[in-house]
Amino acid sequence: MDQFDKKILKCLQEDASISTSALSEKVGLSTTPCWRRVQILEDKGYIEKRVAIVNRKKLNLGLTVIVNLKTRQHSQDWLINFKKSIIHIPEVIEVLRLSGDTDYSLKILVPDMEEYDRVYQEIISKIDYLYDVSSSFVMEEIKNTTIVPLNYV
Repeated sequence: MDQFDKKILKCLQEDASISTSALSEKVGLSTTPCWRRVQILEDKGYIEKRVAIVNRKKLNLGLTVIVNLKTRQHSQDWLINFKKSIIHIPEVIEVLRLSGDTDYSLKILVPDMEEYDRVYQEIISKIDYLYDVSSSFVMEEIKNTTIVPLNYV
């Protein structure tokens, strides 16, 4: 990975819809070598996919909830069931397994408290052995980005 590849990744993280010619101008390459580099970055898995970031408020998803889960069960079977149960709930957009006091943290997007309660009920009905479910409601999003740092490659 050289400086051109990093510039390409930086630009595509900012706007994946950029044309190859505009991208090549920004990174200082001609169009064909730039296009080849993008293909190589995709083939090698540096670029996993290109997506559109949608406006949550326009989609009536104004409430973001962070849910911390604690369980006394840590078996492989429980974990498999947890994963199968949680991935099929579309309002759950992020699931993290953590070290420390909290076992799992979920990020949930819903329109309002009523819908959150429905999702909450779905979660606790599908997942056994939860002994603490703690919800925090996001009041202000100070930073939300999909851009990852490139200085460690």
